[in-house]
Amino acid sequence: MKISSEFSKYAIDYNSYNIVQQKVADKLLSCIKAKPKIILDLGCGSGTLTNKISWSYEKIVAVDFAQGMLDLHPKHENIECIYGDFNDEKLFERLKKYNFDYLLSASALQWADDLDKTFQQLQSFHTPVALAIFTANTFKTLYKTAGLQPLLIDTCRLDRLQKKYFHANFEVVKYNLEFENVREMFRYIKKSGVSGSRNVLSYKEMKKLMKEYPHNYLEFEVAFIY
Repeated sequence: MKISSEFSKYAIDYNSYNIVQQKVADKLLSCIKAKPKIILDLGCGSGTLTNKISWSYEKIVAVDFAQGMLDLHPKHENIECIYGDFNDEKLFERLKKYNFDYLLSASALQWADDLDKTFQQLQSFHTPVALAIFTANTFKTLYKTAGLQPLLIDTCRLDRLQKKYFHANFEVVKYNLEFENVREMFRYIKKSGVSGSRNVLSYKEMKKLMKEYPHNYLEFEVAFIY
């Protein structure tokens, strides 16, 4: 299953499960000292950033590759929702017609097929950015317990990569999300979309992981570039 399909499948439930993503959006917006008027939200999801922007703006261009998420996004005359994939160069060609004041992306760019190329595209706008990207230390203990390699980009590599394209602050924040039991934890992983559609464990292996996982919480690590 493609990542976009997974996010669409659970779109109706998503707002009940994106607890960490809400915290990430709050942190990302706190990094913006200006009050931009024309904003790109890349990987907008169901509108977490739009719902949290407190200042007056002229236009938000909200882009996502999951139609189920765009259907839930706030609708307004100064909000334009675009179905598009940030892995597609044609999307950025289309976006060049706008004169953005700020480029935002929260909890999305970790799924870029080629983050180097995506950063290059963003840099070509010559516009300030505020980006929040989940790193390889997300689910660190879970992957270690299961004997799996992390899905996401290593923090040091991400830092080196962003320095190629941006003169920006780079801040890493860790979050823990607690659960009443392991079953609830795994239900969260499925419904929040953070699993990246990865399903490589057999039923027996999954039962073993649920028994051996040592914590009552999941770990998240997010890099903020602003």
